[in-house]
Amino acid sequence: MRSATLRFVLPPVALGLVVLVAWELLVALGDIQPYLLPAPTAILTQLGLVSPVLWTSFLATGANALIGLIAGALLAISMALLASRLSFIDELLTPVVAAIAVVPIVALAPVLTTMYGATSETPRRVIVAIVVFVPVFINTLRGLRQVLPVHRDLMRAYAASNWQISRTVTIPGALPYVFTGLNIASSLAVISAIVAEYFGGLQNGLGSRITSAAANSAYPRAWAYVFGAIILGVVFYAATLAIEKAVSRRTA
Repeated sequence: MRSATLRFVLPPVALGLVVLVAWELLVALGDIQPYLLPAPTAILTQLGLVSPVLWTSFLATGANALIGLIAGALLAISMALLASRLSFIDELLTPVVAAIAVVPIVALAPVLTTMYGATSETPRRVIVAIVVFVPVFINTLRGLRQVLPVHRDLMRAYAASNWQISRTVTIPGALPYVFTGLNIASSLAVISAIVAEYFGGLQNGLGSRITSAAANSAYPRAWAYVFGAIILGVVFYAATLAIEKAVSRRTA
């Protein structure tokens, strides 16, 4: 078990170290200016200096991403369940989902910020929920449609109720598709939460810190906050994978 873990962890760690060393040498030997590409050592120094602010920003952006992810995912799964059972709901939602999929965050964020006010976190959470809704809805609906009608007919022959059919046949069969949507949505939630912070509102998140540092030509500091955003995205994705594995073991 330990050797398998080492084989899984060591290659990406080694590759990351090689990339960082090559990056440092490229900046030093190529005399690249910080506004083009800061050195990893400069970014590391800034990480130490801004670590308290980085942590609070990490939590602020993470909270918005998490709340938006949960709200958007629950709404998407609920709507997918309805669409899979009622054809008129499916026909009604198809053009709506297509329209939501092409909503530009950069256009929507300033509008919502103006509507809810600059001191509210609601616009950012709404944006995350909108972005999350599409992949979760599409994948969940696809999964619900994969269940063969013969399986449902067999359960009805045993006098199973609609809830029993959903609990024992439909939902378990759709779970891999649901988690595919959630895996995609977990990364999109972090990205959309950060992008939403670029357009005003409270200056307490990673996106706000990145734009503020870049505007003041503090490029190594901006990259330090970018590093925090990467870590946040990895945390969300890893948490989704862990939940998927736990649920898969329980339903197996």
